Amino acid sequence: MAETVLHREPVDSAEKLERALGRLRKAQALFASYTQEQVDHIFLAAATAANKARIPLAKMAADETGMGVVEDKVIKNHYASEYIYNAYRDVKTCGVLEEDPAYGIKKIAEPVGIVAAVIPTTNPTSTAIFKCLLALKTRNGILVSPHPRAKNCTIAAAKIVLDAAVEAGAPEGIIDWIDAPSLELTNLLMKEADLILATGGPGMVKAAYSSGKPAVGVGAGNTPAVIDDSADIRLAVNSIIHSKTFDNGMICASEQAVIVLDGIYDRVKKEFADRGCCFLDPDETEKVRKTLFINGVLNAGIVGQPAHRIAEIAGVKAPEAAKILIGEVERTDPSEEFAREKLSPVLAMYRAKDFADALDKAERLVADGGMGHTAAIYLDPVGARDKLDAFTARMKTYRILVNTPSSQGGIGDLYNFRLAPSLTLGCGSWGGNSVSENVGVKHLLNIKTVAERRENMLWFRAPQKVYIKRGCLPVALDELKTVMGKKRAFIVTDHFLYKNGLTKPVTDKLDELGIAHATFFEVEPDPTLACAQEGARQMAAFEPDVIIAVGGGSPMDAAKIMWVLYEHPDADFMDMAMRFMDIRKRVYRFPLMGRKAAFVAVPTTAGTGSEVTPFAVITDEKTGIKYPLADYELMPHMAIVDADLMMHMPKGLTTASGIDALTHSLEAYVSMMATDYTDGLALRAIKLIFDYLPRAYEKGAGDPAAREKMADAATIAGMAFANAFLGICHSLAHKLGAAFRLPHGIANALLITEVMRYNAAEAPTKMGTFPQYDHPRTLRRYAEIAEFLNLPGATDEEKLESLIRKIEELKEKLGIKKTIRDYGIDEEEFLEKLDDLAEQAFDDQCTGTNPRYPLFAELKQLYLNAYYGTHEGAANRAAGGHAAGAAERAAAGRPAKDACAGIVRREGGE
Repeated sequence: MAETVLHREPVDSAEKLERALGRLRKAQALFASYTQEQVDHIFLAAATAANKARIPLAKMAADETGMGVVEDKVIKNHYASEYIYNAYRDVKTCGVLEEDPAYGIKKIAEPVGIVAAVIPTTNPTSTAIFKCLLALKTRNGILVSPHPRAKNCTIAAAKIVLDAAVEAGAPEGIIDWIDAPSLELTNLLMKEADLILATGGPGMVKAAYSSGKPAVGVGAGNTPAVIDDSADIRLAVNSIIHSKTFDNGMICASEQAVIVLDGIYDRVKKEFADRGCCFLDPDETEKVRKTLFINGVLNAGIVGQPAHRIAEIAGVKAPEAAKILIGEVERTDPSEEFAREKLSPVLAMYRAKDFADALDKAERLVADGGMGHTAAIYLDPVGARDKLDAFTARMKTYRILVNTPSSQGGIGDLYNFRLAPSLTLGCGSWGGNSVSENVGVKHLLNIKTVAERRENMLWFRAPQKVYIKRGCLPVALDELKTVMGKKRAFIVTDHFLYKNGLTKPVTDKLDELGIAHATFFEVEPDPTLACAQEGARQMAAFEPDVIIAVGGGSPMDAAKIMWVLYEHPDADFMDMAMRFMDIRKRVYRFPLMGRKAAFVAVPTTAGTGSEVTPFAVITDEKTGIKYPLADYELMPHMAIVDADLMMHMPKGLTTASGIDALTHSLEAYVSMMATDYTDGLALRAIKLIFDYLPRAYEKGAGDPAAREKMADAATIAGMAFANAFLGICHSLAHKLGAAFRLPHGIANALLITEVMRYNAAEAPTKMGTFPQYDHPRTLRRYAEIAEFLNLPGATDEEKLESLIRKIEELKEKLGIKKTIRDYGIDEEEFLEKLDDLAEQAFDDQCTGTNPRYPLFAELKQLYLNAYYGTHEGAANRAAGGHAAGAAERAAAGRPAKDACAGIVRREGGE
């Protein structure tokens, strides 16, 4: 039911307008609580009342303004009520608009509040009906500012809608108006409202956008209509007449100029004349030209007047039945009055020598007076589709009407039923508007989005086939012939392995199978892009259908890049190396792989895990920067893990690769993307490495069981980090190794315990961002590893320190030195490169899944700690980060000294 009737005082001053806005805000606050059912009932009642009053309101508008055609105003009022109601009767505008429980998204409609409705004199009742109905449908309050020359009919229209709405249960006063409209009151209204719906002249629309409040306004129209030589001339001419005479041309979308191709110009002219249009001779054209605009401003006296009346004002004779005055003109710039918006049944007509000329003329007319509004064309939409496409591309308007009277077609839902019905036509940025479409209820709504936290889909991916156990190589290779039907194999390895015969078991088996083969053995440690490009060149010449990478991480990484370049020669390396936050949303999409060749990985070291990962690390030889590439298209199709190929690894390689595998496991376990699927693999790999790496290091081939266990551990760790990814230890190690030629595994070893203490902060400076990572929990994760290894400790902090001690003891057993400096890296050179190293590490692909989001200064401090042999203790870790000033002092070439509690020095030992 309606609220108690409120006293309404006429709004004819600023003070009264302020009071009216206060009343309206109270009414709107109540209206905002209405249900969709209540709103729809009110909407129907208001539309019905407006529809019933369409004729008396049209008469009032014509009598008061002295413009337009009563019968056409009836149609406009009818349209504003019936078509708007029909378009939005079933549209949900209250409460929940849409909801997706699976994704945790809910969108809720809220009213914008108070709408300031500026109403033009050209459409004083229909636009008022239109805007009031939109406001009611969206639970907004609306205050109407009529044009002074049309205030009575506009107020009457608003009151009819209000009375019906209140009768149907709307709050009293939910629609209000200014009784004595003035520029001052309109400007005040626009400043106090929550949203402005401005329809009027350019000055009024500009004022709306300058008010400081959100505005939905419309720009000026200067619609050109091109008639192509493929057009149906009768349809074109009569559609233009129908549009241009409607309400005496006062619709802003109505045609202002017609552009006719030379070949049909005379036929078009005759059709206009036969249908009652009056062509002006040169003298008459000049007289009308001077009448249209006075001092550069549209003559209000001709707006909405019939053609014969305008002729009379101009001193030109024209039949009383004349429909349109047509001036044949040539200039299209604003100095030609006929080339501008005229809001009357006066039309410019241009002769175009060809379609290109027609486009030029239409484009100029739009640019000089109708940007963003409407353009029309008449042609054969099937046979002249190319012309329609050209016209669409050239016209900077948001309504391109084809074979359609533009007055009726532009407002929508009459000649195209998917163009939204509206009496406010947005012109977008081209026309200086915020909206580029026909304005409707969605523009009067605020959409509130409720987004519940969700964990995104994760995955576990591995090669299709992973073959394990000593001696599995020849058995697995059988499949190349018997299952996969391969005929040509390209082997990628390094010089050492080739020279020492480690590729011979592969080539012998290929010979036995009758598979032709070629070998590229020029891969060096830390392979370069140039190396990969040369390999790809040889690969392309050989045209293999299977690629076999034999070796450690370097041959496998190089082979993966060669594979990409072989299958997709135009692929850009820097695009492939582009950093991403989420592998599923990356800007660069890796090309599909495997169409030319399958990829088989045969590791000869126990460390990189590259045989089961979608990663490859390659060095740009020009800059020395290492780039880790990541994409599941790089995942091998088959991995053959035969420990017999690893029996004679030298101690240094055993150390570096083994520690690399340990770091893979540790970082995968604490990664933000770790899952139950990767945790078990990471823990098992860690246990195997601690148990068997010292044995493999000490005894080598003398302990084949240890070698095989390490082979398993490296591959298992690879599967873990292939899906959970890594962290900043690898980011730091990539850059450190590339800058100073340190083996990757050694670089990891020098940094891992510093990184562990850093990551374990319970109150880090910044936490990593990932939906499943809801709080800093890395300390607990490290403690879980310690518990799995049965290490001592009463608290998580003690367990972390036990784990770190175990790692340090392992490093000592393997002969790994204590600090970066111990590897002979010059201090001055190190400090000189420090800033660049930290920045490059920050932007490394591995950084994105680190549980603690690093700052540049923190990464620098980690490098410094690892160089000089310092680390943070438990007290500082609990404080959440490095001490202020430590990085600055260390950057000067000195380790931090007592910057905070817990800093421990190591000078050659703990």
